[in-house]
Amino acid sequence: MRLTVIAAMVFCVAAACAAQSGANWSYEGKTGPLMWGKLDPAYEACSRGHEQSPLNIRGARLNKALDPLEFHYIAGPMTLENTGHGIVAHVDTGSFMVATGVRYRLIELDFHHPSEHPVKGTLSDMEIDLVHRSDDGKMAIVAVRLNQDRSFPNALLATLWEHLPVKAGTSTKVTEMVSAGGLLPGDRGYWTYVGSEVTPPCTEGVRWFIFEQDLSISRAQLSAFANLFKMNTRPIQDAHGRRIEANE
Repeated sequence: MRLTVIAAMVFCVAAACAAQSGANWSYEGKTGPLMWGKLDPAYEACSRGHEQSPLNIRGARLNKALDPLEFHYIAGPMTLENTGHGIVAHVDTGSFMVATGVRYRLIELDFHHPSEHPVKGTLSDMEIDLVHRSDDGKMAIVAVRLNQDRSFPNALLATLWEHLPVKAGTSTKVTEMVSAGGLLPGDRGYWTYVGSEVTPPCTEGVRWFIFEQDLSISRAQLSAFANLFKMNTRPIQDAHGRRIEANE
């Protein structure tokens, strides 16, 4: 038993360990975003990093050399977790994407209200971040923006929202066969830049891809999430000279 614990400590990924054992944080008050970097030494990048996310998407430069994103998502069950900071959908293994020649495994879906990334200063009603990781530990996040439309509820959310865990620290299993492909817009044009995780420890070196086309979400779907999380987004960060590129 002791050897098992020691082995787990040795092989624990630094960022993951920090997330598990770090100080409590929130989206407001004394533990809000402006204080994240002071809450725990592991969160130092939140205040001192120069490649932090999110960014305001504006002034993107066209780069025709950027390849289209390839998605290979399969249907399967998901587990919805209420972390107290938001809803995370953990997916089964098998789904992946290919970006700039690198294969990234789909790990989870993170839900934010309102969107993390504004476009020319305007926030969308929600954002879903599809979190991927390569075999060598590199992270890529695909952001899908959603805006309210009374007539067009999102089909995938219609299934997931039936299982929303309303209490922090609880999880529910979605046994229906669902695919994150239901969150991909028809137009796969995107903006991209190098940034960070949007929650502590704010690890940098994350490649972001933000779809230019948004998706619809019904008023009822938006309200169901907003009733749980009035606001769970981080303020816009300084670009520090970083360029945002567009593939089309």
